Amino acid sequence: MIASTAQLARHGREHGYAVAAVNILDDLSLRAVVEAAVDRSAPVIVQVSVKTVRSIGVELVTTMFRLAAQDAPVPVALHLDHCPHRDVISQVVAAGWSSVLFDASDRDLATAERETAEVVTEAHAAGVDVESEIENIVGVEDDIGSDEAVHAYSVQTLVAVAGRTGVDLLAPQLGTAHGLYTHTPVLLPERVADLVTLTDLPIVLHGGTGLSDEDFRAFIEAGVSKVNISTGLKLAYMKAAQAHLAKAEQTGKWDPPSMFRDISAAVHDEVVGHLDRFGSSGHAQGAAAAR
Repeated sequence: MIASTAQLARHGREHGYAVAAVNILDDLSLRAVVEAAVDRSAPVIVQVSVKTVRSIGVELVTTMFRLAAQDAPVPVALHLDHCPHRDVISQVVAAGWSSVLFDASDRDLATAERETAEVVTEAHAAGVDVESEIENIVGVEDDIGSDEAVHAYSVQTLVAVAGRTGVDLLAPQLGTAHGLYTHTPVLLPERVADLVTLTDLPIVLHGGTGLSDEDFRAFIEAGVSKVNISTGLKLAYMKAAQAHLAKAEQTGKWDPPSMFRDISAAVHDEVVGHLDRFGSSGHAQGAAAAR
């Protein structure tokens, strides 16, 4: 069943777990994510990067998602990840996706607030939720982002801007980074706890790949209720393809459908691990009833 991203994240916050938000690459990974959620009876958010949207096209992504999710016995949302481009936001809103992340972290504060409010007005008119990022999560993902901390604000400022713009989810900088960590990050679960005292908006954790179970637990206990996973899925996908191709080279058996099955199985297992890790397994019925 197709669900609201904000409602899934709110249910997670109310019940002490986080919803996995997994970036897909194609129909193989999309179906594997949904199948993992069904196997674990968990709500899940399917995320799509701007790069993937431009590669596949909004219409095809939308159709693939609806065919994969509409009859699934678990709630599944469709989310546009990190998007600073207003034209892409408008296309996705018109297509009826569950939510968008308007990434205004490359704008000054006044511009970020003004444009975020405009996106919220446009999206809410179509029943689409908006996740807000006005201070940048460090790292470049699918050609979007920066390796430098460009804008950073107090939790009071983040909450005030979120209130004035009317966003549905909040993505703050929490010490994490996109991509693979090259050094141990200084994580900030206490910043989540501070935000939770100021707002009831769901708090989103970006840069989840590479964190330990204890790290995730600390963030979720502090109040995070949506956790993004992208790099982990890419690694599972490509390492499965690499292993299959190496075997094909050795055996002389070149069978693409067999490779597709290996990739799907690897992605499925990667997602199942995160669903269990985030505590969302078994919550599908409750999350669906909260819609």
